[in-house]
Amino acid sequence: MLLRRRLPGLLGALALAITAGTAGALAAAPAAHAVGPNLLPVTVSNTTGRGDAVYLYVLGVQLSSGRLGYVNAAGAFTAWSGGQIPPSPAPDVSIAGPGNGGSTTLQFPRGFSGRVYFSLGEKLKFFLTPDGLVQPAPWAAGDPNQNILFDWSEFTYNDAGLWINSSQVDMFAVPHAVTVTGAGGATQREGDLVNDGRNAVINQIKAQAGWANTVYTRSDGTVLRVLSPGKAAGAGLLSPTLMDSYITTAWNAYTTKTLTVVPFADQPNTKYFGRTSGSTMTFTNASGAVVASFNRPGSADVWGCAGNLPAPNDQVVGPISRTLCAALNRGTLGTVDTQPDLNSAGFYKNSPTNQYARIIHANMADGRAYAFPFDDVGHFESLVTDADPRSASIILSPFGAGGGTGGTISSSTWYSTVNKTSGKCVDARSSGTANGTAIQQYTCNNTFAQQYLFQPTSGGYVRINNRNNPAQVLDVDGVSTADGAVVHLWAYGGGANQQWLPVSEGGGYYHFVSRNSGKCLDVPSASTADSVQLQQWTCNGSGAQSFRLTAQS
Repeated sequence: MLLRRRLPGLLGALALAITAGTAGALAAAPAAHAVGPNLLPVTVSNTTGRGDAVYLYVLGVQLSSGRLGYVNAAGAFTAWSGGQIPPSPAPDVSIAGPGNGGSTTLQFPRGFSGRVYFSLGEKLKFFLTPDGLVQPAPWAAGDPNQNILFDWSEFTYNDAGLWINSSQVDMFAVPHAVTVTGAGGATQREGDLVNDGRNAVINQIKAQAGWANTVYTRSDGTVLRVLSPGKAAGAGLLSPTLMDSYITTAWNAYTTKTLTVVPFADQPNTKYFGRTSGSTMTFTNASGAVVASFNRPGSADVWGCAGNLPAPNDQVVGPISRTLCAALNRGTLGTVDTQPDLNSAGFYKNSPTNQYARIIHANMADGRAYAFPFDDVGHFESLVTDADPRSASIILSPFGAGGGTGGTISSSTWYSTVNKTSGKCVDARSSGTANGTAIQQYTCNNTFAQQYLFQPTSGGYVRINNRNNPAQVLDVDGVSTADGAVVHLWAYGGGANQQWLPVSEGGGYYHFVSRNSGKCLDVPSASTADSVQLQQWTCNGSGAQSFRLTAQS
């Protein structure tokens, strides 16, 4: 879909050529048809709280020609030219970005795939060879961008629509969210951290034995980035064999049992069966024919989804490999014998584990991130996409407290909770206080049935107590992770289906993400009618999932 495969910050002169992952996604896209404007407006907003000057770059590949180049603020493409060995400095193609509290609008031309880089305080340094652009690689000794605070977001905009994601595959540096608004007016948003999430990620990584050196701090005290384990290990900052003991145990588990890989969610009958002999895992199809084999990977192969886990753009080997890569990064291979495993509650429980991925996901408002190359297996990635986009945005998020979740919600104040689309209040049906009482929307009437207390649990999550009976909280029926599972009252027992992450949208509005499912509190079909029972649904940024809190006496 995007530049999700290896997401290269290359020292060589590849620079944003369509990688294996991108080419495969484009090949699988719907037949080309003109959708969206020729120039898509993309607003970059700065809510970092920092006073640095911001510089933007739109770099990538023109899909029709395959030429590498850059796009200016007006959306005009220019191919790179010149370049030499050793690499020569590229021309300055930066675009002035927004100051804190401001915004800048770029234009994405349809038929372009690449990255939006954003640097704070200093312009990035790019170089050209005869074959293309040398990208910043701050994990490499001597890279001239090592002491610059920067990051990037990745996108593809073509005749099948827009895909844009935040990425932490190489590093975690400048937190940012991405949105897309379609022709129907619905907005999707991903990439928000919990309140004070940047500091939480940095501090939690530092606290892990052996991981502190993956955090890079400039001489002025600014933490510039946390390196992903593959990049850190390559730079000698993390043990290169950290995951090997777990990998060996997981791999050898299939000498005595069978691993079933079901790589396509829409093709549940397409299955492959793996068994290990020696250090090799061999896969057969339903007919018993051998279709793929993999030598046992090492830590670097797992972190990069490469080496002994090659993922070609085919319909067999690549899909099996990416499933193995995701399972090993998440620590479920060896214990969960049908993959991909979609139960995120069981991820990162192995020891040793990918602490980088674990901590980044744990500090995302809805649990979604791109913390390794195939983190999209099972749709746990921070991606938004629309087949008919009208606008998009990149929001540079706060570096400290005040963004993400929590915000100004008081844990000692009762609030009415009003849906943005309907203007109606979240309500306990018929003022019920019993387990199973439906949580619905209803015309606001200021009764206790429509008042809630948001009590912190952990990790930024809250339980939402109803004032009629404060022992009762909003609960997802049956601990379900499915779209459409209804929400009702139930006595609080500490379950993840009873905990919600309030994510500030600005303007006093929040959406509430279930800790159990990662899905949002939602009014079905954006209804405006009284008595409609609320549900959980995949977060989509719509008004049906947006609620304004009003303090009550």
